[in-house]
Amino acid sequence: MPHWQTTRLRIDLSQPQVMGIVNLTPDSFSDGGQFNTASAALNHCEQLLNDGANILDIGGESTRPGSPPVSVNEELARVLPVVREAVKLGAPISVDTYKPQVMQAVLDLGADIINDVWALRQPGAAQTVAAHPSCGICLMHMHRDPQTMQTAPMQGDVVPQVLSFLELTEQYLHGLGVEKARIVWDAGIGFGKTVEQNFSLLARQHELLAAGRPLLVGWSRKSSLGAVTGLPVEQRMVPSVTAALLAVERGARVVRVHDVRETVAALKVWNATISGAA
Repeated sequence: MPHWQTTRLRIDLSQPQVMGIVNLTPDSFSDGGQFNTASAALNHCEQLLNDGANILDIGGESTRPGSPPVSVNEELARVLPVVREAVKLGAPISVDTYKPQVMQAVLDLGADIINDVWALRQPGAAQTVAAHPSCGICLMHMHRDPQTMQTAPMQGDVVPQVLSFLELTEQYLHGLGVEKARIVWDAGIGFGKTVEQNFSLLARQHELLAAGRPLLVGWSRKSSLGAVTGLPVEQRMVPSVTAALLAVERGARVVRVHDVRETVAALKVWNATISGAA
């Protein structure tokens, strides 16, 4: 059975896993400011687990287009109190960060996964996770950086470019001694890509999966869904769940979502259909 090796747990990927988003930021594009105290964030963590989340993804810096960077000290102040308590909840804890100092600090607290939008390209990041014996790693493709990625998005056929980047990055990690079972890929929906390119990554997801790596997908409330539906961010639950379900049907193993309860319900219908066809 496929699995994702993380710090404390081997996550079973034979069934799709729902990763619930916990934003500890005042300026995230969808839910900024809602959970930016430790107590509110922990209550949200517990609610997401009650709603059926398999994994929690905690982030202390917004990566929405145009978002300003946050200092290491500020990110640590936001993230550490929540991670310290969240690791006690029994579910795998992922931390969304690109700073090696934050990676080391949360791994020292027992975090299970490092989810890096920069795919460990910041100096010292790859070495930090490689030095850990078993933490899970999510490598994401991002064109340019959060400040400029949507002002000058990618050009040309997006799929082979994303595939080549992820393959080369994984090879580099293998060279540092990181085992394949610790790594999943994320094509980076919305990170420096046009609407058409984002939907091309969904339509041609099989080309990424042909490399044999588990895929994590994050469509939740993204602007491309707004572009095709005309809905503002607070009304994108239905298209978000639809995109997550389509991604799973096309082979994604993890979906990163805000609307956990609704996504879990949709996946139960999908799973019943699969079981009925067996």
